[in-house]
Amino acid sequence: MEVKKLSISWQFLLVLVLILHILSALDFDPYRVLGVSRTASQADIKKAYKKLAREWHPDKNKDPGAEDKFIQISKAYEILSNEEKRSNYDHYGDAGEKQGYQKQQQQREYRFRHFHENFYFDESFFHFPFNSERRDSIDEKYLLHFSHYVNEVVPDSFKKPYLIKITSDWCFSCIHIEPVWKEVVQELEGLGVGIGVVHAGYERRLAHHLGAHSTPSILGIINGKISFFHNAVVRENLRQFVESLLPGNLVEKVTNKNYVRFLSGWQQENKPHVLLFDQMPVVPLLYKLTAFAYKDYVSFGYVYVGLRGAEEMTRQYNVNVYAPTILVFKEHTNKPADAIQARGLKKQVIDDFITQNKYLLATRLTSQKLFQELCPVKRSHRQRKYCVVLLTAEATKLSRPFEAFLSFALANTQDTVRFVHVYSNRQQEFADTLLPDSDTFKGKSAVAILERRNTAGRVVYKTLEDPWTGSESDKFILLGYLDQLRKDPALLSSEAVLPDLTDELAPIFLLRWLYSAFDYISDCWDSIFHNNWREMMPLLSLVFSALFILFGTVIVQAFSDSNDERESNPPDKEEAHEKAGKTEPSFSKENSSKIPKKGFVEVTELTDVTYTSNLVRLRPGHMNVVLILSNSTKTSLLQKFALEVYTFTGRIVWRG
Repeated sequence: MEVKKLSISWQFLLVLVLILHILSALDFDPYRVLGVSRTASQADIKKAYKKLAREWHPDKNKDPGAEDKFIQISKAYEILSNEEKRSNYDHYGDAGEKQGYQKQQQQREYRFRHFHENFYFDESFFHFPFNSERRDSIDEKYLLHFSHYVNEVVPDSFKKPYLIKITSDWCFSCIHIEPVWKEVVQELEGLGVGIGVVHAGYERRLAHHLGAHSTPSILGIINGKISFFHNAVVRENLRQFVESLLPGNLVEKVTNKNYVRFLSGWQQENKPHVLLFDQMPVVPLLYKLTAFAYKDYVSFGYVYVGLRGAEEMTRQYNVNVYAPTILVFKEHTNKPADAIQARGLKKQVIDDFITQNKYLLATRLTSQKLFQELCPVKRSHRQRKYCVVLLTAEATKLSRPFEAFLSFALANTQDTVRFVHVYSNRQQEFADTLLPDSDTFKGKSAVAILERRNTAGRVVYKTLEDPWTGSESDKFILLGYLDQLRKDPALLSSEAVLPDLTDELAPIFLLRWLYSAFDYISDCWDSIFHNNWREMMPLLSLVFSALFILFGTVIVQAFSDSNDERESNPPDKEEAHEKAGKTEPSFSKENSSKIPKKGFVEVTELTDVTYTSNLVRLRPGHMNVVLILSNSTKTSLLQKFALEVYTFTGRIVWRG
């Protein structure tokens, strides 16, 4: 009796939970969750999603219900961003992937489908009533959609690598790797690695695009390229996999023998140089990730303080060897421009430090992109940005005008003023636009103050009347202009349209072609040996088919030629027969008894018996040549005809 009561109670509990789950699912309205109308465009839906996601992200919102709210927002965006799911929801009230069902049929199947999804299995048997999505709550905030991957993840992979897991429902192996995945995500995300999760059941298009045909799969993305993880899913292997994605030349090992050369490279590379002093013999992953993120702006070096000879550098720059230290060097290599030292440096602290020092004091304008970053367009009266430009000739060593310009920039650093310089011989059109039409500045340096007004190149500017020599009077005049500019922006009275700067550091065409060829070969190599073999099957099938046809043709031709040589009569015998003056050519009975090969010309006597088979019933593609002879000409003409046939075919077959 007790067993029967327990069975009834268990069944009642199941039905009750199922009803509550169905009611909660029916109450879910993605339009209401995102706060958009049913006629909202994709742009409006994406805008609303980004706004709510920033507001309710569990890392930023400490509200106890923030995680559940964020899950609802992600689910609503997943439905409304997919036109197929949105259409199903609008028509049937459900975002199922199957189409063509009537509403009545869907309602009948609704119970079973949701009951089916409320179960999953792992080592601890049942987890009820949570479905697979609730099970992997840590993965909810990392879920990727196809549009999000293409528009955000791929461009962002040029600044940081991404580690992506492909999962699905009823994936038992996914459950096994979940503890390791959570641990690795927590560690690598703090170092600056992007994390993503793709549900192969909901995002089949994205999973197919990534080349993932089985679950679980783990892959990495860097610079838009996909690499699959093939080793055992353990913490150390995943960490090494992420590290292997990064280029090998991001951080240079610096010692007491090469640190002067490394720091002196600022003039050629046009970048600040950063040195990290630490007690680890290998470069930390955090530092490599930082170097990859800022590779276009800063050059990075690493000093192992335990190496012999490192004392010279630590003593010269007053470095505490018992704590990680980061020094930034700009135009002056004998003294760091900025420094930070702390135990357990965090990613955010390093990013803020590098961001504040990613430009030189007086950066050389080497490209239009750099010009736009250093001298942004004026947005409003409160957001004015002025650029003080030194137009000077290129020199291997620092000239006096440039050193004076550097000292002035160091003493007058402001948020609204940026100091830059241009090699007038490399950017001739740019320099000629800012210089007045006179011989006063010919072969000399000049200084101009400008403000960009739009992205089309329109600027207002003022050029100092006299050439810049770096004297105290020149500095005093420039300082007076800057002070006056704070009160009266109309000081910049001249107006011009500047041409785009040429990219001085871009490689020449041949090098670009070689780099592209090397990247293409590397991609092919990775595709053959590391990517999914299912995607490579069509290409491999084509290659092996071509090789089979090629070698098969060669082998068949070789055997054919050898058989022809064995079966054909030696020419010496034919010549001997001709010299003997025989009236008819001699043919062996062995040859005459053999069936001639296809494609060989046959010499057959035409009679009333062979007329029908040779002429009337001639098969398509065959040709007969009829030689009409008389008794007087038969001997000589037939012999010559036989020789011609032999020359053409290499064989004579006589039937008569």
